[in-house]
Amino acid sequence: MTDDVLGTATPRPTSLDPQDLGFTPRKPVPWLGPVLLAITGARVAISEQFGAYLDKRELQNAFPDDTFDHSGTGELWFDYVADLGDGFDATYSVAYLLAQPEIEVDGERLPRGRVLVMGGDQVYPTANDHAYEDRFRGPYRAAMPTPPPGDPVPTLYAVPGNHDWYDGLSAFLRTFARREGTSIGGWRTAQTRSYFALKLPQRWWLLAIDSQEGGYLDDPQLTYFKNVAKQLAPGDRIILATPNPSWVKAQESTREYDTIDYFLRKVIAPTGARVALMLSGDLHHYSRYTLADEPPAVDDTAGGGLGGTGRQLITCGGGGAYLAATHTLPSKITVPPKQALPREASSGKEYKLARTYPSKARSLALATGVFWRLPRRNASFLVLLGVLQTLLMLAIVDLRGRVLTTPVFVMVAATFGLTLFFAAGLTSGHRAAKHYILGVTHGFVQVALGVGGAAVWQELPMLHWPRPLPALTAGAFYGPVIAVLSAQVVALYLLIAGRLLVNVNELFAGQGIQGYKAFLRLHIDTDGTLTIHPIGVDNISKHWTPTPAAASYEPWLEPADPLRPHRIEPPITLR
Repeated sequence: MTDDVLGTATPRPTSLDPQDLGFTPRKPVPWLGPVLLAITGARVAISEQFGAYLDKRELQNAFPDDTFDHSGTGELWFDYVADLGDGFDATYSVAYLLAQPEIEVDGERLPRGRVLVMGGDQVYPTANDHAYEDRFRGPYRAAMPTPPPGDPVPTLYAVPGNHDWYDGLSAFLRTFARREGTSIGGWRTAQTRSYFALKLPQRWWLLAIDSQEGGYLDDPQLTYFKNVAKQLAPGDRIILATPNPSWVKAQESTREYDTIDYFLRKVIAPTGARVALMLSGDLHHYSRYTLADEPPAVDDTAGGGLGGTGRQLITCGGGGAYLAATHTLPSKITVPPKQALPREASSGKEYKLARTYPSKARSLALATGVFWRLPRRNASFLVLLGVLQTLLMLAIVDLRGRVLTTPVFVMVAATFGLTLFFAAGLTSGHRAAKHYILGVTHGFVQVALGVGGAAVWQELPMLHWPRPLPALTAGAFYGPVIAVLSAQVVALYLLIAGRLLVNVNELFAGQGIQGYKAFLRLHIDTDGTLTIHPIGVDNISKHWTPTPAAASYEPWLEPADPLRPHRIEPPITLR
């Protein structure tokens, strides 16, 4: 697919046919698919063991080191979205709202941002040119094909997430960091590296760092930001965008926050500037932490919303990917954590959880939907369970008085191996004894299910039919039934393990909940006030109507199911 030429109108599609659209609208990623599970486990292992050898950040020293100035207007509206390149319906629902000239939320009209910052994972599950085209560029080009006439061309910047990193940033750099820039529909890219600095009005700055999975800051990146720091002055305020919410992840794996703390101490602190807001995606929900000793904010929407002076820590990963749990978030966190290893680490401050979307109660209720959503959303996973359980049953009924046979040993070993891999192999970060205990227990239950199934099968007449009829009958009738029962065991395991903070991601990834999307619309006023509008969308649209007769800059597709954006909480005002 060739790059768009900014401002050039292309023929508008008349249908959702890929040949007409120029890209293929993709279904949500089946995260529990066997092949994808294996690939994910392999990538986690590779990223942990060989990530340094795949790091292209050192090579970016040869790229331009521009700082991007958006400070000349006196005030500025800009948007933040993250975790967007999954299924078309959810991704395009959010892109459609971001592309509108303005949106109305709770009676207030908020204009489209002149800058769009993407906080990571612009594509799933794998970063390559075809995936970026179908899951990111295509939907965003369809949402705003060309810049509206007379309006300033909005600029797009992106932080790489862990999925953008799976190919060592190759496709990410080709998409976002070309020297001459490129266009994605009506948005214009400008950055030349995987990190960037934006000078905003009224002495505000937005600094976006590339520190994937708590990794070190490479020397070219440190040099870049030290040069940026020379432009900072005491009293300047900073929005720091990071690839993941290390302030939350550090509560379990304390080293997650080390890189951010180093950056704050060594680069920002000497300038006298203050980090007022930290933004991240990676966790697919909205959450906000605020200083625990700050006076309670007053809900005064008419007067500007929730006022505050302390640092805000916001995770907003609702751009299109499946919903992640909020009920497992800690109510209070210490940042940096008390167990931080660096001797020079900053003194820890306590933060309290101020708001989540969805609410913790709603998240807990959604978790129980794993019993019916998991079988519906993961057909290939059910096939895997059915095949394994059928082979296990056939091995058991063929014992013929023997205590153990090679097929039984192989199938039992495979069952325990897969359940252990599921509990511990997919988990990034610290693996504790609970991971292995849960994996072994899950394995015992799956084997017990196979033994029970074999006992029932032995009572049926098909067992005595001539071969291969018993095996064929088992595959046709026993397999589908035992697959559903085995899936219910997996669902129960995920629900229990999730309460112990194991496989929490898989508990929600397996359900593929597409609702509860979120993004931020931010405004810097002429008096220097930053107002953050957290926008939520409970239900996405799943049906779209082509608009071939509309103006060239209007969306290619209109939602047949109305999108109803609303405030997640009153605006947060940093004065």
